[in-house]
Amino acid sequence: MSLMKLMRSSLAAMMVALVATFGTQPALAQADTAAPPAATAPAQATEHEAVDNPYGLQALWMQGDFVAKGTLIILVIMSMGSWYIIFTKLYEQRSMMKSARESAEAFWKANSVKAGVTALEEGSAFRYIAESGIKASDHHEGTMVESIDKHTWVTMSVERAVGNIQGRLTDGLAFLATVGSTAPFVGLFGTVWGIYNALVRIGISGQASIDKVAGPVGEALIMTAIGLAVAVPAVMGYNWLIRRNKAVLDQVRSFSADLHNVLIAGKR
Repeated sequence: MSLMKLMRSSLAAMMVALVATFGTQPALAQADTAAPPAATAPAQATEHEAVDNPYGLQALWMQGDFVAKGTLIILVIMSMGSWYIIFTKLYEQRSMMKSARESAEAFWKANSVKAGVTALEEGSAFRYIAESGIKASDHHEGTMVESIDKHTWVTMSVERAVGNIQGRLTDGLAFLATVGSTAPFVGLFGTVWGIYNALVRIGISGQASIDKVAGPVGEALIMTAIGLAVAVPAVMGYNWLIRRNKAVLDQVRSFSADLHNVLIAGKR
């Protein structure tokens, strides 16, 4: 009798286990089927994040009127001119410093000024000064400037050559100074014009909604940033070039003073 009860209880336990196993499979299948949409949700969110900026520089050019575009073109031209002058003057100053080293190594070791001139680079500032001094010393007698003593005439000729070199070094610096002082105000003009357009849109629409004023205000802020981006390099470049010009001119004046003494001494 006890054996029969044991068999019945075992059979009942097996039936409960089978029902529990096969009864939970649909739920698991449903859970597995519902899982993929949850996995694709981040991808959909990522797709919505990549949105073009409607208030950027491209939108400024595409949506701006002729005043905004003209102001932007002026700022671009000022920036291009500033960078061109900065790189050009740096190359010119570097060439003159190289010529100064060559004059110290080759020119003063020659037997005469005329022999030293041939050792200098063709078209260099130091060769120009030396040739001007030689010309003044050679053609002093027998001309209308003979009434001026030779010392004064050579001094005037060498100083005139140095003045020409100084004028060439300062070419373009006035443009940098102009850009540095006016570019912020050009950008400010674009800012004022953008705010004016924002007020016009508010007046036409009758409501100060963000979509009506965001574009013009963004345009105004961009103009201010561009104006500062143009002005700051121009001012820094101007000050840097002025300092380098002073170093170059010190070498030029030293060379001209030594050359003047040699020419007056008659070692041509």
